[in-house]
Amino acid sequence: MDHAASASQHDDRLNVAPSRWRDVLALTKPGIIGGNLIATLGGYFLAAHGTFDVVTFASVMLGIALVIASGCACNNVIDRDIDALMARTRHRPLAKGRISITQALGISALLGVAGIVCLALGTNGLTVALAVIGWGVYVGVYSLYMKRHSEYGTLVGSLSGAMPPVVGYCAVTGQFDSGALMLLVIFCLWQMPHSYAIAIFRYADYQRASIPVLPVVHGIKMAKHHILGYIVAFIPASLALVLASQAGMGYLCVALVMGGYWLYLALRGYRLDDDVRWAKKVFGVSILTITAMSLVMVLEAMVPMWV
Repeated sequence: MDHAASASQHDDRLNVAPSRWRDVLALTKPGIIGGNLIATLGGYFLAAHGTFDVVTFASVMLGIALVIASGCACNNVIDRDIDALMARTRHRPLAKGRISITQALGISALLGVAGIVCLALGTNGLTVALAVIGWGVYVGVYSLYMKRHSEYGTLVGSLSGAMPPVVGYCAVTGQFDSGALMLLVIFCLWQMPHSYAIAIFRYADYQRASIPVLPVVHGIKMAKHHILGYIVAFIPASLALVLASQAGMGYLCVALVMGGYWLYLALRGYRLDDDVRWAKKVFGVSILTITAMSLVMVLEAMVPMWV
């Protein structure tokens, strides 16, 4: 073998390793993990009330990240057939066959066990139980059955999507109290218009994959009604944290401004012809709203630590 061929094979091996790691990372859906970690931050600091325990904080953040990564990897295995049909997901590693089912399940199991151990060592039994429930609902109920068979799959999925801030909260309190319940309700209500907006601007994908989301089953007009209704319910639910003295005036201002603008966008949807463009705006503002609310929970809790 000449030197040129040897060098070429060496370069190929170097290129394969980064590609494999990119596929493993993609399997865990890092964007979803990042968004949920912001919500977990909010829940943790909402309960902390100006106190901070580095072990609990590190354990819950790392633990929930690993558990979510495990659920996402498992979801990729379950959805590999429909992912191959959708423009948004057809390049995922399992849909393209770059990672095997066995490898993906092994990665999911490793991440899940590591996450649960991390939560168990640094938090409490309730936090571990909530994380396991969230994983079970997402993988066992939503991904395995509801997503493919019922228009109510989005509602079921919202329960698992709302679990990270509750996990962050209960890691501090060790109990499921009114604050945890309010977080669960707020984030469940937020998930619905957020998810329906995605289903509208990805309508063709969901239709091609025969996924019975509300816009496909009952039409975009009905989805707009539901988006409006859930946002109307979300606003007072988000303000309940202030009424219960869990959050302060900064949170109140952010919740009112962002929630009000989200509602305004939902109402505008009835007067616009470009549903895709409108749905993308609703989706974008949903991300900004929940991110701003979560971060202000953090800031309000950290002010007493700085003073």
